[in-house]
Amino acid sequence: MTLHNSGRGRLGLALGAFGVSALVLTGCSAGGGDTGSDSGSGDPLVVGTTDKISSIDPAGSYDNGSFAVMNQVYPFLLNSQYGTSDVTPDIAESAEFTSPTEYTVKLKSGLKFANGHDLTSSDVKFSFDRQVKIADPNGPSSLLGNLDSVATPDDTTVVFTLKNGNDQIWPQILSSPAAPIVDEEVFSADAVTPDDTIVEGKAFAGQYTIESYKLNELISYAPYADYQGSLPKPENSGISAKYYADASNLKLDVQSGAIDVAFRSLSATDIADLSSNDAVKVVDGPGGEIRYIVFNFDTMPFGAKTPEADAAKSLAVRQAAADLVDRQAIATDVYKDTYSPLYSYVPQGLAGANEALKGLYGDGSGKPDAAKAKATLEAAGVQTPVTLNLQYNGDHYGPSSGDEYAAVKAQLEKDGLFTVNLAQTEWVQYTKDRVADVYPAYQLGWFPDYSDADNYLTPFFTADNFLGNHYDNADVQKMLADQATQTDKATREQEIGDIQDAVAADLSTLPLLQGKQVAVVGSSVEGAVLDGSFKFRYAPLHK
Repeated sequence: MTLHNSGRGRLGLALGAFGVSALVLTGCSAGGGDTGSDSGSGDPLVVGTTDKISSIDPAGSYDNGSFAVMNQVYPFLLNSQYGTSDVTPDIAESAEFTSPTEYTVKLKSGLKFANGHDLTSSDVKFSFDRQVKIADPNGPSSLLGNLDSVATPDDTTVVFTLKNGNDQIWPQILSSPAAPIVDEEVFSADAVTPDDTIVEGKAFAGQYTIESYKLNELISYAPYADYQGSLPKPENSGISAKYYADASNLKLDVQSGAIDVAFRSLSATDIADLSSNDAVKVVDGPGGEIRYIVFNFDTMPFGAKTPEADAAKSLAVRQAAADLVDRQAIATDVYKDTYSPLYSYVPQGLAGANEALKGLYGDGSGKPDAAKAKATLEAAGVQTPVTLNLQYNGDHYGPSSGDEYAAVKAQLEKDGLFTVNLAQTEWVQYTKDRVADVYPAYQLGWFPDYSDADNYLTPFFTADNFLGNHYDNADVQKMLADQATQTDKATREQEIGDIQDAVAADLSTLPLLQGKQVAVVGSSVEGAVLDGSFKFRYAPLHK
């Protein structure tokens, strides 16, 4: 289970949109006793993951591990049915533009949180207002950049006033990580609320409630009988989500049948091994995940706040790195081709995607070119080797991250142009350090919030982007605003391509790989495991 930086949303992208098929093998599954819930007819399920939770407050995190929890327990105004990319009302009765800059939502009547509190338009306004006010650096408030204000004419009506009219993305935003509806009687209006306070307050109105919670160890879910959204009722009597510190232990429990579903993250070698194991089935899902390196424009070599600050030299360092990376080698040698090379910011399969970096860097066909990198550095007056401190994370992005970044280090150092100092940090600390200018360059991955190219652009390249890497290009920001309100499809796709070209020249981030989702499932588990939102869906599963 993992988002962005995962990136990370609840929206469904049509299955197969990225050309990924499913592999299903026969197998077995874990047993389990009754959880005491009568809301689902199937047996309880046990889920295993190495992913980590940073916060279950929607204002306090923007990663897949955290959103995998939020996705189960919070209601959304809009949502998507499995296997679709179109959002439709969830706890809303209707939702539509009532003017180019006004989007009006009518809530269903009688909505309640699991603690008995009424869920009204006041909670909706509170949820969005606090996202904007808190603006946590690890939160998703950047998705709300077009929101001007929220009004509540009555208890079931919400009017969103937008800064730019005809926003093609706004309905998608209302089902994204910025949009879970929270209980104003439990959550703080101006600070991230502690997980224990949320759990104790039973501030849930999604498909499930949390019955017990031990951070990054174990969560017990029960179906919420009074859920009034549009998603299916759970077909199980409960979920236990078990968190593993080591992928090898997760694999052992898969093999022993101790868990029903393993999701995020097994190594490519483990997945290949399990694919030939008759005791399980391996399921592939659509591949919207991307992996990339972020450059901090203040602290990277020659960055704006370094003693040797020089924008031209800083750009040359980024360009030389782009000339030297060999994406295909990483995809094949490290990930056994479960990932493919990514040469732009929008993955292949989405409208408007191009391969802007392929022609600009390396040999022009996707391969590295050391001579070109050397010439770029010399032309900018950069002495070599350039010392680059590069941070990565091995628990959140999977056990192969160490091999991935060892390969990057070797590629950058091969011809003597770089000296790379690699370091690793545990995920919960990593999320804090990366937005505090601790890392000059660092690893991130992204799982989309909604099935549109914009979600690979706006969160990264707005002035106050979630990366916090101090990239600020006014021309790019205008282009982002223009494409979001462009109603002509062909024109919008061209604008999306133009944005990729512009950012490829700046190299705020260095895209490396595009991947897919994989789950390992027991044979007696039926129903959807992966959907196009690149999220794990508990609700339709049963044994």
